[in-house]
Amino acid sequence: MAKSKRREPIIQGALPGPKSKAIIDQDENFVSPSYTRDFPVVAQKGEGCWIIDPDGNEFLDFSSGIAVTSAGHCHPEVVQAIQQQAAQLIHMSGTDFYYPTQSDLARKLAEIAPGDSPKRVFYCNSGAESIEGAIKLARYHTKRQRIIAFFGAFHGRTYGAMSLTASKVVQRRYFAPFLPGVHHVPYGYCYRCPLNLEYPECNVECVDYIEEMLFKRNVPAEEVAAVIVEPIQGEGGYVVPPVEYHQRLKALCEKHGILYVADEVQSGFGRTGKMFACEHFGIEPDIMCLAKGIASGMPLGAIVAKADVMDWEYGSHASTYGGNPVACAASLAVIRLLESGLVENSARMGQYLSERLLKLKRKYPIIGDVRGKGLMVGVEIVQDQETEYKAPTERNFIVDEMVKRGVILIGCGDNVLRFAPPLIVSKDEIDVCLEVFEEVLKQVKVERRHPSYI
Repeated sequence: MAKSKRREPIIQGALPGPKSKAIIDQDENFVSPSYTRDFPVVAQKGEGCWIIDPDGNEFLDFSSGIAVTSAGHCHPEVVQAIQQQAAQLIHMSGTDFYYPTQSDLARKLAEIAPGDSPKRVFYCNSGAESIEGAIKLARYHTKRQRIIAFFGAFHGRTYGAMSLTASKVVQRRYFAPFLPGVHHVPYGYCYRCPLNLEYPECNVECVDYIEEMLFKRNVPAEEVAAVIVEPIQGEGGYVVPPVEYHQRLKALCEKHGILYVADEVQSGFGRTGKMFACEHFGIEPDIMCLAKGIASGMPLGAIVAKADVMDWEYGSHASTYGGNPVACAASLAVIRLLESGLVENSARMGQYLSERLLKLKRKYPIIGDVRGKGLMVGVEIVQDQETEYKAPTERNFIVDEMVKRGVILIGCGDNVLRFAPPLIVSKDEIDVCLEVFEEVLKQVKVERRHPSYI
């Protein structure tokens, strides 16, 4: 049997094409300017790992709609689940009525969540809403007020979630005052240790910082309701801490009766080669926040908490659209796909992607670090590997040049590229992406400059 020809990006002239430009022009007249529209790409159709625009250009999507389309764009089984449910019931309000799909999904989420403790589920519409609910639940359960979050964290843009977020100042500028009682501490970012130490000799002192500096000098531990943390930081730069980092952080929480809340919005649902990133660290969260890949494109979020933690009373928290039956049906289809091979494919293809990127690191000094789990892989772009000075201008150049060649790759942090394709990605598609990536790396001219930050 003849080998099938691999699919390549198709770019017909300068971007955007005429049809796409007309849509972009209209968008700029009527849509809020707050959106970060950095790409001249109009997504009209999605197929697996591919996006097609109105002009017939075909892009290889290594962003997954910002880590959302876990099963790929328009997976037939997800589409079928959506269509069948939409033909039966679209909405009746899960706050006041029961849905079969909502109940079935809650049971499934409780089954697949890390750890053996009984779980309960609250539904919402997004990651930010999941975080908002987790803040409320943590305060309600502990009767404490304070929250600890991390520098580099991104938890969403609503007020409570934004108060925890400390990724980019533009996300907070002019929006103060924020939620009171939120305290930020350094994250376990070993490549750029905030304490200027070296792992493993450091003995993960960034966790000791919370005890020795925060609790002794500023924040009474007995007033802290929760530590809210991304197992792997997403927007902050796809930062993977050492295994013992989260283990010691969880132990610190248990010592002081603080809830450990895992933000798995970006890292969950097979993205890291396990169902949830917490599993890489052997952690059972007290509360887990979910969204993005949960329904491969349908708007759905959830809080999964230990049953004895989710003890808020009747009427204390609810959501009109949360747990929409169509979104829940999509999520059940996604989980079936994850359990039937997509999690394993994420681990296998993630290893292949990381190994190839490490080979490029040895060849191109502009690549300072390659890190990640599964198909959540970050590449840190630097001026050179010796100084490790950040190179945000060069990172942005790479993103722009890749989309011109038909590969969608987005940034995170100040100078990191995130490789986050749909979990259905193949070796051929990874090869296509990295061949384009190397073409662009050859064109990057590093501007030597003293950094404003190191």
